Amino acid sequence: MFVLQKKKPIIERLERFRQQQNISFHVPGHKHGELSHLPQAFKDVMRYDVTELSGLDDLHYPEEMILEAENLLADTYGATKSFFLVGGSTVGNLAMIYATCNKGDTIIVQRNAHKSIFHAIELAGAKPIFVSPLWDERTMSATHVTYRDLKEAVENYSEAKAVVLTYPTYYGMTSKEIQQQIAYCHEKGIPVLVDEAHGAHFNACTLFQPSALTFGADVVVQSAHKTLPAMTMASFMHVKSELIEAEKIHYYLRMLQSSSPSYLLLASLDDARYYVQTYMESDGAYIIEKKKQWVDALRSIGSLEVIEVDDPLKVLLRVNGYSGFQLQEALEAKHVYGELADANQVLFVLPLLKQGHTYPFAEIRVRIKEAITMLLNTAKTDSITASQTAYHFVPITEPIYSFNEVASLSKEWLPYMRTMGRISANMIIPYPPGIPLLVPGERITVAKLSQLEELLAAGATFQGNHRLAEKMIQVIK
Repeated sequence: MFVLQKKKPIIERLERFRQQQNISFHVPGHKHGELSHLPQAFKDVMRYDVTELSGLDDLHYPEEMILEAENLLADTYGATKSFFLVGGSTVGNLAMIYATCNKGDTIIVQRNAHKSIFHAIELAGAKPIFVSPLWDERTMSATHVTYRDLKEAVENYSEAKAVVLTYPTYYGMTSKEIQQQIAYCHEKGIPVLVDEAHGAHFNACTLFQPSALTFGADVVVQSAHKTLPAMTMASFMHVKSELIEAEKIHYYLRMLQSSSPSYLLLASLDDARYYVQTYMESDGAYIIEKKKQWVDALRSIGSLEVIEVDDPLKVLLRVNGYSGFQLQEALEAKHVYGELADANQVLFVLPLLKQGHTYPFAEIRVRIKEAITMLLNTAKTDSITASQTAYHFVPITEPIYSFNEVASLSKEWLPYMRTMGRISANMIIPYPPGIPLLVPGERITVAKLSQLEELLAAGATFQGNHRLAEKMIQVIK
């Protein structure tokens, strides 16, 4: 078995295919990069950008190298069935909700889910019940839902077809109650779907947090490209359930993913799986020690606060009196790019190093120190004072109108500060992290408006249908 796990079936077959010096009379039209005017480095990669030719298998009906690679993936993560995704975790989230919910069905959702979860619910025509997460003052972020609140939601909406949880959060926080939550849902015959986009590395060694799959989750979706060495859009999906058939998931993946999947992404996924499979406990100890040394060095920089979270690959940086957006701008001036900024802080995602890998941590510290020196010579922001306030949301909420009902109702634009108690007509999404602040059909609360005002004052970027430049949002008339 160990010999098999050391293989890279897709990469090995693509390399043999390239070495055959094939003549292309098939798509894609760049003909192994020969017709491309891209830089040579791009053209070299395009030699592997092929299609479903003889011996190269078919992602939608795999029988050869892709099937072997996906079987190795399932073995690596302890799943019954695993899939390679070429449409990011978004397509996995869509598929798992389509596979469990029909139009009009109830689905219980952790409120700080990614926008793709809400889009999936809207497309499926399901009826969401939101369970609000706790607010963590240390990380200044929404974290996980409590067992008590989730249990109450399941008791009140026992007809629910699925429960959707986010684990870990974008900020790297995990729930200590997730195993208990999953077990309770299973007692009630309800499958648990987990967006684990930021936890693809959890299974790499026991020094990291366990995957939700370990705790009994029925379906888990992971963005391999976020913390593993995979290309953007490359993701994993795992099924291990007595409540959901893997073939039903596959049925929707065939419809939702491209009929011409990228073999570059598939090769990237094959390599990412191999990276996890060959990751040793000593590798985990290596990155944890490297991180400790670096964090200790950063904490010696005056004015800089470093916050560690549950995920060892993530840290938060703050400078008192300055917003995360100001800190982000200063860091980028020194060519240091974080994952995201919010009103309070900047989030860094560290590399999943193995022993022998190097990363310029000392140089990075120098640049961060220079960025903070530059930042301290600029004016502080007044908005930071308000953003120290913790938010307390109603634990369980049901939208006033469904997504479909919202589409048919009359709407009007109003100054957002005059919309308290009104019903949101659109999704408004601070991006990153892509967690909707307002969802169509949901009542607008004081807490939501306070968050919106802070984010606007701090310079956040928003997706969705809005006119926030005019301080206007759309509500049900």
